[in-house]
Amino acid sequence: MPTHPESPVLTADVGGTNLNLALMAPEGSRYRLLCKARFNTQEERSLLGPIQDFLAASSAPRPGRACFSGAGPVLDRRLHLTNAPWDIDGAALERELGMPVHLVNDFIALSCGVLQLDVSDACQVTALPHCDGSLPVPNPEGLVLVVGAGTGLGVGFVIHTAQGPRAFPSEGGHIGLPVFDEDTQALWRHLQVGLSGPPGAEMAVSGSGLAMIFRFLLDSRRVPWTQAAKVILSLPDADQPAAVSAQADTDPGCGRAMAMFVELYARVCAELCAVFLPTGGLFLAGGIASKNASYFLENGRFMARFERNYLVHLDQLTRATPVYLVHDYDLSLYGAAHATAYTS
Repeated sequence: MPTHPESPVLTADVGGTNLNLALMAPEGSRYRLLCKARFNTQEERSLLGPIQDFLAASSAPRPGRACFSGAGPVLDRRLHLTNAPWDIDGAALERELGMPVHLVNDFIALSCGVLQLDVSDACQVTALPHCDGSLPVPNPEGLVLVVGAGTGLGVGFVIHTAQGPRAFPSEGGHIGLPVFDEDTQALWRHLQVGLSGPPGAEMAVSGSGLAMIFRFLLDSRRVPWTQAAKVILSLPDADQPAAVSAQADTDPGCGRAMAMFVELYARVCAELCAVFLPTGGLFLAGGIASKNASYFLENGRFMARFERNYLVHLDQLTRATPVYLVHDYDLSLYGAAHATAYTS
């Protein structure tokens, strides 16, 4: 199935909430976004229908190959989505579309996208200052760690080899939920009810986790039941996280939920740093961080919790780690275009 090297690449990022499609034009070693479209993942029955609609509506040249990313493992050319009611069959799509189709985990795509970022460009990333005001310089050959809370909590990483950078997914979003004060101990006990084991980080550090934190704070009477809180809890589950973050500056319960969420996010990242040693940088991706940057930066909230460990050498490790908050929501679409080179 030959393709022309100058043909656009069809890319997809299939999340639990949104399904994003794009056509990317190769320009040297990089790609330029030609057009994109968004669909509702839960309202679609497969990936093929949205792709056909997208290509029919586009005036761009026909793509020569495709790379689709989604939240879930890739086995036998099938991407088993963890937050959607259907899977992606790479071989079937290849036959239907008449072009080579490559499938990758969503955090492989995000990790590949991170490699294209210019960390000196404030439009692309915000470098989070450490508590002493320092901004450590990343090691260009060091491991890069990508952590992102969205519908779920994803973790990916990139290592540099003699053949070039290689991106890998992980199940790091399911490490244990950190506990560091009375509120998080109580939340841990609250989430553990009915489970066969301890609660995982994704149960709190994710979109649904933010809503769970908010409800926990209300039910345990740590924050008052306001009219805004009642309205938020009357919304469909999928709409509650955005409503909590939207009212974080005006409703006390929403504000406290966001603060607790960011601190838990920081502790998850600190514990992952102890495993991966990301001298190439820690990148906070995903929609929640990019849309709520002020809560990560305000009074050094993220960094204060990130740098507070139980051993001095772990404090030194986190203080030496460059941390970046990623702004580009289309990063995974760019990353998918690069993924074949970084995963083969």
